[in-house]
Amino acid sequence: MNSAIEINMLCKKYRDFQLNNISFSLPMGYIMGFVGQNGAGKTTTIRLILNMINRDGGEIKIFGLDNVQDEKKIKQDIAVVFDDIYFVDNWKVREVEKAVKRFYNNWSSQSFNQYISDFNLPADKKVKELSRGMKMKLMLAVAMSHEAKLLLLDEPTNGLDPVARDELLEIMSRYIADGQKSILFSTHITSDLEKIADYITLIEQGNIFYTGTKDDLLESFCIVRGGPHDLTDSLKSKIIGLTTNIAGFAGLLPTSERKQLAPQIVTETPSIDEILVAISKGGRTHE
Repeated sequence: MNSAIEINMLCKKYRDFQLNNISFSLPMGYIMGFVGQNGAGKTTTIRLILNMINRDGGEIKIFGLDNVQDEKKIKQDIAVVFDDIYFVDNWKVREVEKAVKRFYNNWSSQSFNQYISDFNLPADKKVKELSRGMKMKLMLAVAMSHEAKLLLLDEPTNGLDPVARDELLEIMSRYIADGQKSILFSTHITSDLEKIADYITLIEQGNIFYTGTKDDLLESFCIVRGGPHDLTDSLKSKIIGLTTNIAGFAGLLPTSERKQLAPQIVTETPSIDEILVAISKGGRTHE
């Protein structure tokens, strides 16, 4: 299977943070959710993919090409949408094209105008007059008008109302429908990923906790709940993100351990959010 992104043993050291030899890959034609707490390493990884900062070790390949040696060629086929817009406030929507199209060999004015129409963006409105949802749509219109094969999205739905978020998710789904494009989608809003992501990479304190399909992630763990006397030392050592109170305990457990549970212990299928919260309390690498 061809990969849009291949990352192998990537590391980056700062004084107070380290990206620890992380590895994951995104197959072509799919959406990967990239999740973790603030400071976990998501934005650092995206900046490394874009060669905005220098890596200390490891390898990044985009479409099979080295992201440093082949940077100019690669950047013709990728697009980035951050959580804030970087167009000049006084530009009108229709003027944005003039500023950006010169950078892309495959720019299509026809596509840009079609996206502006499809997204109901007012061509004569200034950027500063747009709502946050409209600004995100404008950035996506620019990203998609040069036929980018890879979209890197860093918190694009942050601060949007549910209707605007749903519209953006639909746009993303349509964009990869031909199987020739991929999206790496970094977000805190894990409910969005449950709707749209095919793959999940979960990063915690600079380490990859899990990378693989979304379905495998949700099937690999269960939430366990029981009374105070049900929590044995053996079970306690296996639970991730254990919480206890006078009424009992709860936490995340690999489903491979479920057959060892006492019959009175309740198990539930977790959400991505519950998995993220559990590992933030006390995670360990999922093998």
